[in-house]
Amino acid sequence: MFREGERLEIVRDAILVAFEATRAKERRDAGDGISAAQEAAIQRFDASLARLEGLQESDFRGIFEAMSGLPVVVRLIDPPLHEFLPNHGELIAEVTRFEERKTPLDDPAYAQARRLLTAVEALREQNPMLGLRGCRLGLMIPDFVKMQTRAILNAAIAVRKAGGDPHAEIMIPLVGHVNELSATRNILEAEARRVEEQAGVEVDYKFGTMIEVPRGALTAGEIAEHAEFFSFGTNDLTQMAFGYSRDDAEGGFLLTYVERKILPENPFQTLDVGGVGQLMRIAVERGRAARPDLEIGICGEHGGDPASIAFCEEIGLDYVSCSPYRVPVARLAAAQAALAGAAERDK
Repeated sequence: MFREGERLEIVRDAILVAFEATRAKERRDAGDGISAAQEAAIQRFDASLARLEGLQESDFRGIFEAMSGLPVVVRLIDPPLHEFLPNHGELIAEVTRFEERKTPLDDPAYAQARRLLTAVEALREQNPMLGLRGCRLGLMIPDFVKMQTRAILNAAIAVRKAGGDPHAEIMIPLVGHVNELSATRNILEAEARRVEEQAGVEVDYKFGTMIEVPRGALTAGEIAEHAEFFSFGTNDLTQMAFGYSRDDAEGGFLLTYVERKILPENPFQTLDVGGVGQLMRIAVERGRAARPDLEIGICGEHGGDPASIAFCEEIGLDYVSCSPYRVPVARLAAAQAALAGAAERDK
């Protein structure tokens, strides 16, 4: 939804001025003066987000029409921003080629390459998967998630006005502390109220969170007070519980670990019941103790693995989600797990 066609260029244009524009808005809202350059950054940022909002609203409208009467769970922007920008090494090479040709500084292509390189270097992190992403990004640059919330709810309102029955569930990712969730939800609830007031229509929506940080699982009771549903992000939860970088581990030592029986199976393919699974069990128990009607599921590749699905049934999850091609296997595994659970309870 962010990378296809013209969208990637729109996102990149927004990223280039996102931090400058956000700081300028904070100064302006505090009653401080801002420069012409800062005002220009705000206008450029807002224009890019407005274009992206229109595209996203159209996407969501199509989804809500197809899913009328059924819940649609939408995860807010999660990847680190640098993933939307060109590769750092490739940019350095491109700028170097311009310099070797003694390209004038005002050459548009050269100027754009320098701007992108500056942005990429400003966003570089030692470990981006543990850095500025998910709810952290939304708290630093609130307009990104405000825009998505408006697109989701305006799409739902349009479908409702056309006679449809949309149900939006907005998922806030990477929460590790209850204050991250409560602060984000306060921002987005205010935006949702403005959307409904402007449209004169109320729609069915709820806010929930992903449990993918171990601390989030351990403090699920606190988090459930501000979340109407949980979804376990088992890929990230596995990375953080094991301390493995998934990209590095699966391309490196993990296969050897499995072959030598150091690990019984790849924990990114089948849930590690003894470790990651216990974090999930704790989160379910503490979350439902605080909110008995809490809806809980998982998203990620584990949702299509039969052994993992059996464990999800055991700890009382409501649903699993998975890649489309794995849906038939997941449905069969879920049915088998439910029957096995019922037989065990009847003994």
